[in-house]
Amino acid sequence: MATAADIAAMRRAVALAARGLGSTSPNPVVGCVVTDAAGRTAGEGYHRRAGGPHAEVHALTAAGERARGGTAYVTLEPCDHAGRTGPCTRALIDAGIGRVVYAVPDPTPQATGGAATLRAAGITVEEGLLAAEAKAGNTAWLTAVRTGRPHVLWKYAATLDGRIAAEDRTSRWITSPEARADVHRLRAEADAVVVGSGTLAADDPHLAARGVPGAVQPLRVVLDTRATVRPGARVLDGTAPTLVAVGEDADTSRIAGAGAGAGGVDVVRLPAADTGTGLSVPALLTELYGRGVRSVLLEGGPTLAGAFVAAGAVDRVVGYLAPVLLGAGPAALSYAGIGTIADALRLDMTETVRIGPDLRITAVPAITPKER
Repeated sequence: MATAADIAAMRRAVALAARGLGSTSPNPVVGCVVTDAAGRTAGEGYHRRAGGPHAEVHALTAAGERARGGTAYVTLEPCDHAGRTGPCTRALIDAGIGRVVYAVPDPTPQATGGAATLRAAGITVEEGLLAAEAKAGNTAWLTAVRTGRPHVLWKYAATLDGRIAAEDRTSRWITSPEARADVHRLRAEADAVVVGSGTLAADDPHLAARGVPGAVQPLRVVLDTRATVRPGARVLDGTAPTLVAVGEDADTSRIAGAGAGAGGVDVVRLPAADTGTGLSVPALLTELYGRGVRSVLLEGGPTLAGAFVAAGAVDRVVGYLAPVLLGAGPAALSYAGIGTIADALRLDMTETVRIGPDLRITAVPAITPKER
């Protein structure tokens, strides 16, 4: 049975893992705490970037000889394969660790089996401590492994009566500076930020993460079926890489003339959606997955959000609600393939937090009894 010290060490490992959000893809975020034989913290670490040392290696390096006979608390089952780095199982064995406690088993075929290797080496292994917390922190990667596409978080900001802009389409600013700063945190934690051509034309968004120290800039993605992006659009600058997804027959000369290449701009052609309007959401997600993207922040307007909902490709919703009333103007979500209340996408609220004067609500699609 886990002790209070075990729980505290694993909770610390979960917190450490979160530091890697946005910089480890296509790898997971992982945290590790190593205690000595007396139970005192000897070393800590987290996976900082893909291709770099794993969390266990950082923690063991910090612990040194104090790791011998101690315990390693890891948020994910230690890997048992050699990729760009060596297997963490070997590092733990060589360090003389006596016990390994991990939260979540590794579901990938190439990395699984670490627990068995550790046990074969005489190390005590325990699984499942704070599994729910560790899964929540690694939900994007786990979703990508399970579905073969990136995890999608749809973010929107709206008034209390659900409007994202006024009747004349003005929208700056509905939410507070505190809420907008929180959105930049979401950008920094995502591998890609996605908008549509409507948002691009109306708002000329920059889509980079600002005000987040050490942030790895996400890939900025624009769905622009007819390649109408104008030269000089802020999303085409060199602050972060940009991908413009266009229709199969689109004339992309305008994008090339806007500085593609010099600004780190790439263009990809995608098939049309099955509805005949816009681009295929599944095709886009397949393309992004192939580029190493495991988490997407969807910041587009109501039409694009509706397309993602209709495609069954929204895994989490974060809504920022401002204490403002407009009474008219566009709603947060447009047509989403839902024609009757019986087909409504039901959500489970997982968090409500006050952000300045606004309320941030986080929800995930409800699991039906059939899916359990």
